[in-house]
Amino acid sequence: MTKVAILQSNYIPWKGYFDLIASVDEFILYDDMQYTRRDWRNRNKIKTPQGLQWLSVPVKAKGKYLQAIRETEIRGTDWTEDHWKALVCNYGRSPYFSTIAAWLEPYYRDRSYGHLSVLNRDLIEAVCRYLGITTRIRNSWDYRLMEGKTERLADLCRQANALEYISGPAAKAYLDESIFQDQGIKVTWFDYGNYSEYPQLWGEFTHGVTILDMLFNCGPETPKYMRYVQP
Repeated sequence: MTKVAILQSNYIPWKGYFDLIASVDEFILYDDMQYTRRDWRNRNKIKTPQGLQWLSVPVKAKGKYLQAIRETEIRGTDWTEDHWKALVCNYGRSPYFSTIAAWLEPYYRDRSYGHLSVLNRDLIEAVCRYLGITTRIRNSWDYRLMEGKTERLADLCRQANALEYISGPAAKAYLDESIFQDQGIKVTWFDYGNYSEYPQLWGEFTHGVTILDMLFNCGPETPKYMRYVQP
């Protein structure tokens, strides 16, 4: 049974994002959607001795942000050094920092990005490679896009030959499951709950941070704290 998930790209997402990817056969980055400010598209959280800190990629936003995520350009290059310094400062003493830094640092030091979607996809795929996630990743613009919020999602699944659509629980507020049923596609709601705590620096444990937090602290042991990533 071919399983598909469809989600906007995020900047170095949290562990649940990668578990969703690992749970399906094809993951479609839905960056034809409108860019939203103060969201996960261009930022994520790390832990520091002073508490949680946002790492935000500066972007060029047009008017009232009426642009697709895939059209959103990155503003400047200074942010790459700032982000890398923040990671070194707050995770440099973590058990697996040097191991993860060996493949992660070039994305901040040796590469240049003009568009947010490209940056996000590169980092998502880099993490997937480290975790051994082999799910096929495609962009929404690889497919024909029809009108209608649920209709478009169902048609993307149909084009990807999906028999099951795995969706985050937030979509329950708007998703019309009957449209999927008409296409012969089952809808399954992904559960982000019941994650185990893992060794983590800087005080009280928190789940809602970038997966880099777990990679730096757990390295090859990371799959033990996830549900769909295989050891």
